[in-house]
Amino acid sequence: MFGYKYVKFQPSDYVMKVRNGRVVKEGVGLSFYYYAPTTSVVVVPVSSIDVPFMFEEITRDYQTVTVQGQLTYRITDYRKITEVLNYTYDLRSHAYISDDPAKLAQRVINTAKVLTKKHLEQMPLKEAVQASERLAQNVTREIRGNEEIAQLGIELMGLSILAILPNRETIRALEAQAREEILRSADVALYERRNASIEQERRVKENELNTEIAIEMKRRQIQETQLEAERSMRQKQNEMQEEQLRFDTELEEKRQELINLTAANQRAEADAKAYELTVVMKSLQEVQPSVLQSLANIGMKPDKLIAIAFQELAENAGKIGQLNITPDLLQGIMAGSAGGRNADQRR
Repeated sequence: MFGYKYVKFQPSDYVMKVRNGRVVKEGVGLSFYYYAPTTSVVVVPVSSIDVPFMFEEITRDYQTVTVQGQLTYRITDYRKITEVLNYTYDLRSHAYISDDPAKLAQRVINTAKVLTKKHLEQMPLKEAVQASERLAQNVTREIRGNEEIAQLGIELMGLSILAILPNRETIRALEAQAREEILRSADVALYERRNASIEQERRVKENELNTEIAIEMKRRQIQETQLEAERSMRQKQNEMQEEQLRFDTELEEKRQELINLTAANQRAEADAKAYELTVVMKSLQEVQPSVLQSLANIGMKPDKLIAIAFQELAENAGKIGQLNITPDLLQGIMAGSAGGRNADQRR
C-alpha cells in the first residue's frame, strides 16, 4: 500500500537494508517493512557452501591426470564481500540482480586449481596418484593463507581430493606394470617360500635328531638315577638289617642277663626259705605236740573248735563212760556253721 511492503528472511541469510546508499539495518534473518522506491536489500548467505570441482593437470613426467574433489567455505566478513561482489537482492523476483554470487565459488575453485597445479607439476605420475591426502592438506593450508581469499572475506572450512586419475591408456599401462611387478613378487615369494620350506624341513629334521639324542641322554640319566636310587635303597636296607641284628643281639644278651639274675634271685629266695624252715623246725623239735596243736587252734572259729573237741572225744571214746549232747548244742553248732558259710559266700 503506497509502496510500503513487508519482507521476512531465513536465519541462514545475513541481510543489510540499504536506503539512499546507507545501511540502516542489518542482521541475520531480519524481517521489516520497506519502501520499495528508495530501499534496496543485500543478502549474503551465512551457512557453509559446498563446491565440487574436477579439472585436468599435468604431472612432472608430462602425464595428464584428472583431479576430483570438493571444497567447503563460508562467508565471514559480510561487509567486505559486498564491497567486492554485488549481493543485491531483488525482492520482487526473489533472486540476485547480478551473477556475482555464483562467481564466488568459481574464484575459490580457480585458486585451488592454481595451487594444485603447482604441486602436481613437481610430482611424477605414480607419486601424484597416491598423494591425494597430502595434496589436499597442502592446498588447504595455502588457500587459508591466500591474500585474495582473505580480501573476499571468506573462510575455507575444508578441502578434500577424492581422486587423482590418469587417462585410460596410462591406467592400463600402470596396471600392466603393476601386474608384472605383482607376478614377479609372486615368483620371488614362491621361490622364497620353497627355500623357506626346505630350510624349515631341515630344521625340523635337525630338531628331531636333537630331540632323539636328548631323549636318549635323558633315558640314560634316568636309568643311572634309578640304579643309584636302588643302590642307595639296598645300602639303607642293609644298614637297617645290621642295626636290627645289633639290637636283637643286645636284647638277647640283656634277656640272658635277666634270666640269670632271676634264677640267682630265686635260688637265694629258696635258700632263705629253706633256712627259715630249718630254723623253725629246729625250734619246734622240743615242743610237745599238744602245745603245737593249741597254738594252731588260736583264732579258730567256735564251730571248728567244737568239731576238734568231738574228734578228740572220738579218739578217747574208750575212756568216756557216758556223754550227753543236748539238741541246743547241736543247733548252735549248725547255726554257727551256716552263718560262717553265708559270710564266706558274701566275701
